Amino acid sequence: MMAAVTRLLILINLAVFALQALYGDALLVTFALWPVGRHFLPELQATVSFQPWQLLTSAFLHANVTHVALNMFGLYMFGRDVERTLGAGRFLSLYLAAVLSAALVQLAVTSINFSGTPYPTVGASGGVFGILLAFAVLYPRRTVILLIPPIPMPAWLFVVLYGLVELVSGIFGTSQGIAHFAHLGGMVGAYFMLRHWRRSNDVAQ
Repeated sequence: MMAAVTRLLILINLAVFALQALYGDALLVTFALWPVGRHFLPELQATVSFQPWQLLTSAFLHANVTHVALNMFGLYMFGRDVERTLGAGRFLSLYLAAVLSAALVQLAVTSINFSGTPYPTVGASGGVFGILLAFAVLYPRRTVILLIPPIPMPAWLFVVLYGLVELVSGIFGTSQGIAHFAHLGGMVGAYFMLRHWRRSNDVAQ
């Protein structure tokens, strides 16, 4: 049986995606993460700006079916075991910490490097990457198999390689339209939560 918080997060994300199908870009204007400042978008006939709640709400919006499907698959695959180990309360705290740290990093990157037309950041990827980091810390020797190519490797190696790919992609601007630094920010937020709990002996060594 799927762990309760993992199931709830997946259901909320799917419900919000259904609302996006009904209301379209109206939700993006208010709830996506926008760079600091006020920006008029002719294509939406709306003025957008950063608002504090977007640090959280942007994590429940997605760009398309593939985007939400991949994120929910990752949350399902790795969230179940992490939640069972941490417990529902700490799992939710770790997920939200990853979401917020990912959004803060992305906000800093987009605001500093902003030029031209602003674009919104959406997606649960920051939280999912935080859960992925937690999975590797809690189960470092658990075998993970890449989808393409199907290569088995221990979880710790999978996360290290994935993190390096995200760092290089973010620095050199590859895979445009993907918030690489937000993914790394999610990992950082999860790492510090786990470190805090381990210092308090709240997480198994």
